[in-house]
Amino acid sequence: MMEALPELYAIFQGEVATVTEYGAFIKIPGCRKQGLVHKTHMSSCRVDKPSEIVDVGDKVWVKLIGKEMKDDKLKLSLSMKVVNQGTGKDLDPNNVSLDQDERKKRTFRDYTSQKITLEAVLNTVCKKCGCKGHFAKECFMQPGGTKYSLIPEEEEEEAATATYEKDKKTSLADDSSKKRKKEKKKKKKHKSKQSSESDSDSSDSDSDGAQPASKKAKHSEKASKAQKKKKKKHKKKHKE
Repeated sequence: MMEALPELYAIFQGEVATVTEYGAFIKIPGCRKQGLVHKTHMSSCRVDKPSEIVDVGDKVWVKLIGKEMKDDKLKLSLSMKVVNQGTGKDLDPNNVSLDQDERKKRTFRDYTSQKITLEAVLNTVCKKCGCKGHFAKECFMQPGGTKYSLIPEEEEEEAATATYEKDKKTSLADDSSKKRKKEKKKKKKHKSKQSSESDSDSSDSDSDGAQPASKKAKHSEKASKAQKKKKKKHKKKHKE
């Protein structure tokens, strides 16, 4: 015999059969089927641990909010937050909050279904503009519009920094070698100046030494001439 399941959006009181990390399974009265109250439907506030809200054997008021067939099994979704747990009154008779929750789930599913890795996006080529990094449907190369370019990858930046550092090192080495060459040239010039000064001093000393020798020779010649004159005068006097 077919089991009589409650109608969609029907409210009834059930018993908590098991409590899991993601919700609690509720026994439906008059039926062997169990429905799941997800932790997002246990309270209007955020619930992290369902065991803090309900325990096995507790009686709770629930509302049937969904029926779904998965793997040839009927799965029932229940909600506690839209029912007053004291009186069993429907707090959402027009199912407005349930519709909002369904819309949030749909938008979340749409985003998760379009997962694309960063590498795949970077390697794609647009058929409209021929640039990399976006699809043809997302092309932003409109006539007269702003043109964009991809951000350089980390590898290119690392290579640029490495080349910059190499150039810096080479320039520093060149500067140091130039400084050394200049110092060597200065030392050579200083040595050549010292040698030239020593040569000039020696020449000056030689010239100074030669001058008194010539003076002595002249003085001796003058003295000999004077002696000869004296001898001649003496002879003339003796003759007389």
